[in-house]
Amino acid sequence: MKVVSIIGARPQFIKCAPVSRALRSVAREVVVHTGQHYDDSMSGVFFRELGIADPDYHLGVGSGTHGQQTGNMLKGVEEILLKEQPELVLVYGDTNSTVAGALAAVKLHVPVAHVEAGLRSFNRRMPEEINRVVTDQLSTLLLCPTDTAVDNLRREGVTQGVHLVGDVMYDALLDNVERAQSTSTVLERLGLFPQEYLLATVHRAENTDRLDLLEGIMSALNLLADSGRVVVFPVHPRTRKQLGTLSFTPSPRLLLIEPVSYLDMVRLEGMAHAIVTDSGGIQKEAWWLRVPCITLREETEWVETVASGWNCLVGAVTDRIVSAVGAARSGRADTQPYTRGEAARSIAQRLAAFASDRGTADGVSCSPSQARHSCPTCS
Repeated sequence: MKVVSIIGARPQFIKCAPVSRALRSVAREVVVHTGQHYDDSMSGVFFRELGIADPDYHLGVGSGTHGQQTGNMLKGVEEILLKEQPELVLVYGDTNSTVAGALAAVKLHVPVAHVEAGLRSFNRRMPEEINRVVTDQLSTLLLCPTDTAVDNLRREGVTQGVHLVGDVMYDALLDNVERAQSTSTVLERLGLFPQEYLLATVHRAENTDRLDLLEGIMSALNLLADSGRVVVFPVHPRTRKQLGTLSFTPSPRLLLIEPVSYLDMVRLEGMAHAIVTDSGGIQKEAWWLRVPCITLREETEWVETVASGWNCLVGAVTDRIVSAVGAARSGRADTQPYTRGEAARSIAQRLAAFASDRGTADGVSCSPSQARHSCPTCS
């Protein structure tokens, strides 16, 4: 079995690491890096730290509008699929790389497997939500992290090819949390002490592209820094560009630093008093690490973190952010539906079983839409 894995953004590198290791025990994997995230701090360091094999192809797409990025990815991925002729294409999450990989594959009648299928924020203004919905409609195998994701798909009429496999980001955290605590020196480099700082991240377009929202967030971070604890803010390149357009002067206790590696980020998260973020992955990691999370959004696709009381949604409103951080207390997380620790192995097994079943059905070849609804080979 040959599988082409499409990755291109920092969260996908983290998810790919455990899956790739499991997949290579049952298949030949060809890794395509779209170049959506391209500098070393957002890409190269993750490959080195997480032990991901060098990409077989690197499209070097870089930045651009959604249309430019997706179009360039489509062209590049299509050429690779025509050359490689894989049995499956594997995509992750909700980025432009995800939807471009799925579109290129389905137009060539190559089945698509989607890791993190079924997640919904129900906010169609988010480009990530559009990417999720479109990719799920194109996918033959829908690999869900939670029961909620399975239920979301069922309500949309999608039941065939749906599998609850667990969360691969938890696998990645399990693989690396002890190594991060023992090898990362980020606290020492920044002069930080456990529980005496806040960690902040802001990168989603809904917060960075609207300057009024970004200004509200930065005002809150300044107030938090001035009120006691240092605020450590690894700044995403998109966010740094937008900050240059604000009339904003950071507090001396608001540390605007360059993006950090995965191991450094895990240590910063685990030792923080609380985390202020708009990242989906960090919401989950905060829960798993027992660190209170304040999410700079009005909704989340990771609803379990909110239902547990561990995650607080505050949007970009200055007063709400400051108040939520003031109320944050550690030690409240009880149940965690993600604690399987075997999601990567389950995904590899599902892909291998699909390829085996498909290959023994008298040479029948189906499009993904046929496979989902009627074909006994692929259902």
